[in-house]
Amino acid sequence: MKQIRTIYALPLAAAGLVACSGGKAVQEQKRPNIIFIMTDDHTTQAISCYGGRLMQTPNMDRLAAEGMRMDNVYATNALSGPSRACILTGKLSHENGFTDNACVFNGDQLTFPKLLQQNGYQTAVIGKWHLISEPQGFDFWSVLSGQEEQGDYYDPDFHEMGREIQEKGYVTDVITDKALRFIDGRDKDKPFFMMFHHKAPHRNWMPAPRHLGIFNDTTFPVPETLFDEFEGRGDASKEQDMSIANTFQNEWDLKLLTREEILAGDNRLYKVYTRMPEEVQRKWDEVYAPRIAEYRSGKLQGREMVEWKYQQYMRDYLATVLSVDESIGRLMDHLEEIGELDNTIIVYTSDQGFFLGEHGWFDKRFMYEECQRMPFLIRYPKTIKAGTASNAICMNIDFGPTFLDFAGIEVPEEMQGQSFKAVLENEGRVPEGWRNLAYYHYYEYPAEHMVKRHYGIRTPEYKLIHFYNDIDQWELYDEVNDPDEMKNLYDDPAYAQVREELTVLLRATQEKYGDTDPDEKEKVLFQGDRRFLDRLNKKK
Repeated sequence: MKQIRTIYALPLAAAGLVACSGGKAVQEQKRPNIIFIMTDDHTTQAISCYGGRLMQTPNMDRLAAEGMRMDNVYATNALSGPSRACILTGKLSHENGFTDNACVFNGDQLTFPKLLQQNGYQTAVIGKWHLISEPQGFDFWSVLSGQEEQGDYYDPDFHEMGREIQEKGYVTDVITDKALRFIDGRDKDKPFFMMFHHKAPHRNWMPAPRHLGIFNDTTFPVPETLFDEFEGRGDASKEQDMSIANTFQNEWDLKLLTREEILAGDNRLYKVYTRMPEEVQRKWDEVYAPRIAEYRSGKLQGREMVEWKYQQYMRDYLATVLSVDESIGRLMDHLEEIGELDNTIIVYTSDQGFFLGEHGWFDKRFMYEECQRMPFLIRYPKTIKAGTASNAICMNIDFGPTFLDFAGIEVPEEMQGQSFKAVLENEGRVPEGWRNLAYYHYYEYPAEHMVKRHYGIRTPEYKLIHFYNDIDQWELYDEVNDPDEMKNLYDDPAYAQVREELTVLLRATQEKYGDTDPDEKEKVLFQGDRRFLDRLNKKK
């Protein structure tokens, strides 16, 4: 009989936290610049240094080769706005108040950029914000507006220092230009911190003009779980609305409208298409014409149609990643030219992972590995050894405390995250007393994609999930023997002891973080429920 592994004990206190004394700096020596690059919905499956088979990402790979790749970094709420709020505050969603994308971020609360600013850093946020309220704690900010704060891929609108402006060009290039201008125009006597946040590769995946059609002749490997039938798993997997087969929109996601049909105006593509310059529109028409013709031929049916949709999805999604990788290269080359490359901590991550056809899905939200896990690459040759990797379990609430630690600023007690600077400076080795799990809690239901509310923990070997509110169902996965999370072991007698230990660990973790009795207190509608249900009723 296979031996079942036991669970580790929960650490009583977070390692690396120190008492707050008003954010006072504890070091006076020259402090590093910090550039925090974050994309939206980029996943490790689409990064070659993580072993992704889909594309090459040479500049991201360079960060890993010259720094460290972290393999077990997790989102605590895999949704754009909530993830960003967790990062800014170092606190979980129930503590920072931004549980779902219908919330408005309370910018008056403590954030790590405010502490950096108060302690001598020149601060900026450029690109995607998606927190509705105006940024606080930044000397300069220019954040995407429009499209419900998602921004546009072409000629994007920005909310910049209190005024609305429109910029010409492709969004990744525009954001990069703004970032480089901030670096060049900064106060050279101060260290700087910049949140450099891209829209790409967010839905609906519109590539830069130079990358339109670049993968049209490429056939990508199909995920083994593309046609997952969810045998032995609960209602949450079966009742979601995020499948490539059924949820993809022909005009928006697959771009299956001709110029004439788009310009008729009764479609979602109209506003984004008409932002393009005429020469880009012509290239767009040329690139997508074969796709439209193939779809309209009527030859695609059943599984063949699903695989076809998957290929089109990959061709667009991965093409938007190319511009991000180029942007990283531009940034590093520029820092090298001005002599600041090795004085600067450079981080690359995403607000969460994303499904690229696994289980037949796109999007995120679930606690499953493809979207809970985040890429995290960091380069700082003064203290981080090149070419290293770490399997330390970290969460996005740890980012702020880590940046503060590098800046020599005490981490406030109210932050629930902990600095992993010691991991980075010790060639990725996990220090004694480091946490052995990541906590997760997703709230946004009923809403777009209809992923049910759930919470859980991820340990090095197992994942325990509880779906609650309108259902009461549990899932348990053996991450060592079943990394694709295909077999729910919750009711397997062989795993009874593991289940019991994990349940105790989960409740202790909730107690530690103050997320107690979520099954009861979350029976109330979340912030966006009313609006979502009103839209449903109008459609009926």
